Amino acid sequence: ALVAANTNIAAAAGALAAMIVSWLFVTKKPDLGATINGTLAGLVAITAPCAYVTPLNSIFIGAIGGVIVVYGALLLEKLKIDDPVSAVPVHLMNGIWGTLSIGIFATENGVIGLIGGNSSQIVAQLIGVAAFGVWCGVTGSILFLGIKALNGLRVSREEEIKGLDILEHGTEAYPGDVV
Repeated sequence: ALVAANTNIAAAAGALAAMIVSWLFVTKKPDLGATINGTLAGLVAITAPCAYVTPLNSIFIGAIGGVIVVYGALLLEKLKIDDPVSAVPVHLMNGIWGTLSIGIFATENGVIGLIGGNSSQIVAQLIGVAAFGVWCGVTGSILFLGIKALNGLRVSREEEIKGLDILEHGTEAYPGDVV
């Protein structure tokens, strides 16, 4: 019951936080895409800690996740990194946030974080995030260098301009966009 409650609460808090933050500080109107991504961000952020935090803390975790997804998407745009559906802020950034949030908010089922007076849990979570980051960086580099050597990673300039959605699937994924 705790896991189910925390999961739904964090999703709702992420949606509300993303909608409010994008409305007040970014788009000046409610943004459906940001709201939906806020829901996903709340779900991703609560995945790791869902059995170890209280429902009140799941609100904070989900809401922070919603803020992370809005500002994470803006950061990627500023860095000119193409991520049209905000997959990196939703999954990577909020995966890291959720993992670290165990070390901050955990008070349930025998796991105690910083708010319970245990600093060793946040250290363990930081080590886990770093180890996973190194693993993904190394294995991802090997994989993509292999793909690049075998058949390349890029499509032709013409295919890039037309869009692979049309060439591969015969439909436009973003019909309102003009190249």
